[in-house]
Amino acid sequence: MAENNHRRNITQKQFLVLFLVFTLSLATGLTMFSSISTITAWIRTATGGLFLPILLSLILAFLVEPLVSFLEGENVPRTASILVIFLFLAGLLALLAIWLIPHLQVTFLSLKSDFPRYLSRGMEFVNEFQANVQKHFPFVEHYQISTKVRSFAESLFAQILLETPKSALRFGSLIILVPLFSFFFLRDGRRMAKTCLSVVPNRYFELAHDLYFTVSYQLANFIRGRILEALIIGIVVTLGLSLTDIRYPLLLGIFAGVTNLIPYIGPIIGMIPGFLVAFVDLGMGGQFWWIVIVYFIIAQIILDSFILIPVLISKFADLHPLWVIIAIIMGGKLYGVVGMIIGVPIASIIKITIVEIRHYRSSFQLPDVHLENSHLL
Repeated sequence: MAENNHRRNITQKQFLVLFLVFTLSLATGLTMFSSISTITAWIRTATGGLFLPILLSLILAFLVEPLVSFLEGENVPRTASILVIFLFLAGLLALLAIWLIPHLQVTFLSLKSDFPRYLSRGMEFVNEFQANVQKHFPFVEHYQISTKVRSFAESLFAQILLETPKSALRFGSLIILVPLFSFFFLRDGRRMAKTCLSVVPNRYFELAHDLYFTVSYQLANFIRGRILEALIIGIVVTLGLSLTDIRYPLLLGIFAGVTNLIPYIGPIIGMIPGFLVAFVDLGMGGQFWWIVIVYFIIAQIILDSFILIPVLISKFADLHPLWVIIAIIMGGKLYGVVGMIIGVPIASIIKITIVEIRHYRSSFQLPDVHLENSHLL
């Protein structure tokens, strides 16, 4: 009897100890989770303004690296080579700004006054489309497409007007930060890479070394290819639109080139303003159909699909279309338009990493320790 009471007392003590351990563990976990969430929020707040400058700095570093390496091969010190390239780019950008900024100011003011006219004409087209849809599909008669389109267009244009002064201030900070970060990436990038690789354990050094150079090489080619692709598309669209009487050919060309950086949906978004302006100002005549040919046939089908993408892009972004769409959606959710642009290269880097790790595991095996020990014995 006494022995049973003793066992019961021990069981109760053990239960009490387990309950206290569980309670302390739960409290510790909640405290750590709260602390980590707070620290993560602080880190995101502190580094939130650095994401775009660092991203643009890396892009600039990848773009000018071949020029710096060329000058360095001509017995010019690397630091001096970087400074020479930066001075040349600064002069080129200054001349471009002197020519471009006044033109864009006039274009922006003109577009601000013309926007109500374009919106009104676009709403007429949407109302006609809505009436035809409701005529054939009566169950959508309560869904007002025109109201939603007008609300979206007005909010978007108001957001653009609101963000333009902020973008100008942000652009001023980028002018300082981007060249500064790019200079250090170009000058000390190799040293940074060696430092990071030096802390990798010997067992994984070969994998880390090959992975770093594979990713950096393909990422550099991808960035240069995408920038060159967007530049060519923008120039071709601008020149093609300039052959007509359409307004804002330069602005429409720049918009088409920038949106072309977004896979799949970007080119479609880039065409919409051109089609709307052409439809309102020129009607459905020959010039309108020439603009359609410039956007669809010349820029996208002939130039982009058959020439630029196979030569510049396909070697890197070898992804299934489903993964590309998922990368675009996830990138857009996280970082907006910038996330939609960089989502595909990040997904490609993840794929390269997985492929390299699988190749490394299948081709490299450590010696069997037990077999070696038995041989020594």
